[in-house]
Amino acid sequence: MPVTPTIPNYITVHLGPVDSDAPNVTVPYVDYIKNVASSEIFPTWPESALRANIYAQNSFALNRIYTNYYRSRGYDFDITNSIGIDQSFVNNRDIFENISALVDELFTDYIVKGNSIEPFFAAYCDGRELTCPGLEQWGTVALAEQGYTPYEILQYYYGDDINIVTDAPIGAPIASWDGRTLGFGSIGNSVQQVQIRLNRISKNFPAIPKIYPVNGIFDKKTEDAVRAYQQAFDLPADGLVGKDTWYSIQRSFNAVKRLNDLATEGLSRDEVEGIFNSVLEEGDSGPEVYELQYLLSLVAEYNNRIPSVTIDGIFGPSTRNSVEAFQSAYDQETTGIVSIGTWDRLYREYIGILESLPQGYFDSITVPYPGNVLRLGSTGDDVKILQEYLNYIANTYTSIPKLDVDGVFGIGTERAVVAYKEIFGIDPTPIVGASAWNSITSTYRDLFDGSRASNGQYPGYDIG
Repeated sequence: MPVTPTIPNYITVHLGPVDSDAPNVTVPYVDYIKNVASSEIFPTWPESALRANIYAQNSFALNRIYTNYYRSRGYDFDITNSIGIDQSFVNNRDIFENISALVDELFTDYIVKGNSIEPFFAAYCDGRELTCPGLEQWGTVALAEQGYTPYEILQYYYGDDINIVTDAPIGAPIASWDGRTLGFGSIGNSVQQVQIRLNRISKNFPAIPKIYPVNGIFDKKTEDAVRAYQQAFDLPADGLVGKDTWYSIQRSFNAVKRLNDLATEGLSRDEVEGIFNSVLEEGDSGPEVYELQYLLSLVAEYNNRIPSVTIDGIFGPSTRNSVEAFQSAYDQETTGIVSIGTWDRLYREYIGILESLPQGYFDSITVPYPGNVLRLGSTGDDVKILQEYLNYIANTYTSIPKLDVDGVFGIGTERAVVAYKEIFGIDPTPIVGASAWNSITSTYRDLFDGSRASNGQYPGYDIG
C-alpha cells in the first residue's frame, strides 16, 4: 500500500452482483462519483447535506480501491453497483448540475478516522427504508436544516475523531503486488509489507511466528512465518510469496485490522511507510548508498567483471560504473540506476557468496556484513560476532561497556553500539547496518593487527 492514498484517474465498476456475468465499465473517477451522488441523493437537499454525502461516497469508493477489496479476491474490477454492498451507479445517466459542481470541488477530499492513513469505510444507508450504524442520508437533511456543517454532520454519524484529508494527489494507483515472487534473499519494501502484515495477522493466528526485526529482508524467520501462514490458510506451503499468497495475506490483514468496517483499527504511517528508497541513482547520498557500495564491494572481489567501488556513501560516477557492470554481468537492463530489481539481485548474489565460502574461512579475518540489519531483539551467530568485536574494541575504548556474548541483541548490546558510534562519530541510531558493521570490523581488525606489532612499532591506531 502506498503511504498516501491516490485519487485514481479511472475506476472499473461491475454492473451487477459480485459473481454475476454482468459487464464491467471503466469510467473517469470524478464522473463515477458524480453518477453515484446523482443516483443516491437529491439535488434539492441543503448544500451541507449534499457535501456530507459526497464526502462519504468518495471515502467509501476510495476505501474499496486503496485496500484492494475486490482486486485481492481475484476480481478484475474495483467496485460493484450492487447497493446492498456498494454504491448505486447507473451507467450513462444524466448528472445534476449542482452536484457535478460540488463533486468537482470535493472529489480529492476524503474522510479518515483519527490518525489512520486509509480512506475511512464510510458506510451509509438511506435512513428511511433502512437504518444502519453509519450515515443515514435522509438524516443528513434534517441535521443540515438545523444548521449543522458538513463536518458536524459527519461527526454526528462517524464520531468526533474523524478528519478530512484535502487535495489528495491524482494519478494511477500503485499496484499492490509488484509482479515479483518473493523468497529467501529478497529485499525491499514489499518484503517489509509481508513482515508487517504477518506480524499483525499472528495476533489472531498465534501459530504464525513473529518476525523480528522487520527490516525488509526475506530471511529464515520470514520464510518460516510465510510457510506457517500458508499452512493455516490452505495454500501450497512453499515459503514463497507469489500473487496468490500476496493477496491472501492482504485480505487477512484487512480483515484483522477491520479496514473495511466502521470499527476499523486503522492503518498507521509506520505500517505503510517503506524503509527503502525505491530507486538510487547518480547524485544520491546517504546510508542506502553506503549499503549499496558495501554489497558491490564484496561481489566485486569474486567477479572481476565488476570494478571495485569506494565505500563513501556518495553515488558518483565510479559507483554508477560498478552498478552498470553488475547489471550487465547479471543479465539486467544496464541503466546505472538501482531499482528494486537490482537491489534484489545484488542482495541474493551477496548472500550466495557468503554461503558458498568454506567453513572456517573467516577464522583469521573479520566477517563481512551478514546482510541483515541488527537491532534490539535480533538473535543468532551474527549478534555473537558483533558482541565479540565490541568486547575486543572495549579493551582499548573503555567507555564501551563489556557484553555477555550470548547472541541476543539486548539493552546492553544496544548501549555498546551507541557508545561505539559516539566515539567514532557515525550515525547515532542504535542499529548495526552495513556502514556500522564495516566501521566496527575495521576498528577490530586495526586493533587486532596492532596487538601483534613488534616492540616500538606503530600499533595502527591512536592510543587513548
